[in-house]
Amino acid sequence: MMSIEVRFVFCVLAAWRLTHLLTAEDGPGDVVVRLRATLGQSVLGRAMDCFYCLSLWVAAPLAPFVSTDPLEWVFTWLALSGGACLLERATAPGLVPHATARAMREGGFDELLWRAARGDPRSDADVPTAGTGALAASGRTDSDRLPG
Repeated sequence: MMSIEVRFVFCVLAAWRLTHLLTAEDGPGDVVVRLRATLGQSVLGRAMDCFYCLSLWVAAPLAPFVSTDPLEWVFTWLALSGGACLLERATAPGLVPHATARAMREGGFDELLWRAARGDPRSDADVPTAGTGALAASGRTDSDRLPG
């Protein structure tokens, strides 16, 4: 018998796969495209346009495979949907996490480790141009960041 952890991971993967199939793929023999067209602007049709919405419905019947306790089932259902949503964000093309995008824009990753206090001359308002990080522009070193 599989452990609860393995069942949870399998159900997250299944929720992601089914939700992705229904929201973003044509399906084998274009069956999903035809289903979406048939449902049109109905409640179900609109649900198929939103990964996050549909993942809740797809995760619901998977939750009993992880837990049969009613209270645990509710949390498992939401966790499965949340895991599917995280996988969708992690695998979606063109999505760059906010902090990484900011660091790329500012020319370095040192800003991810330290942020100047509000009103400090090195605050975000005075971020140097690309190619130099805020730390390099300030003349400070990593050891300057360490407490006394």
